[in-house]
Amino acid sequence: MRIDIVTIFPEFFDVLDISLLGKARQSGIIDLGVHNLRDATTDRHRTVDDTPYGGGAGMVMKPEPWGETLDGILASDSEPTDAPGGTSEDGPLVIFPSPAGDVFTQAMARELSAEKHLVFGCGRYEGIDQRVFDHTATRARVRLVSLGDYVLNGGEVAVMAMIEAIGRLIPGVVGNPHSLVEESHEDGLLEAPSYTKPASWRGLEVPPILLSGNHGAIAAWRREQQLERTRRVRPDLLQP
Repeated sequence: MRIDIVTIFPEFFDVLDISLLGKARQSGIIDLGVHNLRDATTDRHRTVDDTPYGGGAGMVMKPEPWGETLDGILASDSEPTDAPGGTSEDGPLVIFPSPAGDVFTQAMARELSAEKHLVFGCGRYEGIDQRVFDHTATRARVRLVSLGDYVLNGGEVAVMAMIEAIGRLIPGVVGNPHSLVEESHEDGLLEAPSYTKPASWRGLEVPPILLSGNHGAIAAWRREQQLERTRRVRPDLLQP
């Protein structure tokens, strides 16, 4: 998968050089490009924001640097685009973190892990000029995505979380793909509690069923634990 990130803080994504995603980059499973939005500015102060039309607090990110940066990324995409408006389903998908977007879920992460090229745009301040979204949508698919009902200082944290969730679902990134199946939210439930050696620790015992060797009974116990934890912590997930 090819991933491009547009940000005014490129150093934020140095963390992608470590752990499983770092290994995936080294092996060529993920091709990552981080683009500094300020490189597309033309003034001596490398300005990427300005006051909002109509008044109001805060600053809005200017369209010009975004247009120049996205032009270069989209033009370098190797997939031909023959669809009307330039939005081929095989072409890049441009994602902007936004509280006005669809809520990011495990199901969305799995869907996005099948994409060939993802472009993430990290907004700051009071957001990005709306025309950036509108113009980009004439050339590629655009999706606004929210991590949840809270506000962050910028899109970098949200993008990092999405890349972590999406990247680990790409074949070859996680060593044991079967471990992905048993995780929280994969089947709509939270994950059952986990235990390892020693069997007794500070007066707390591993549930005897896990030491029984009865794999059928263990599977049934884990399923019941999933249901109980989900009912207690996230009952909304059990709503029909």
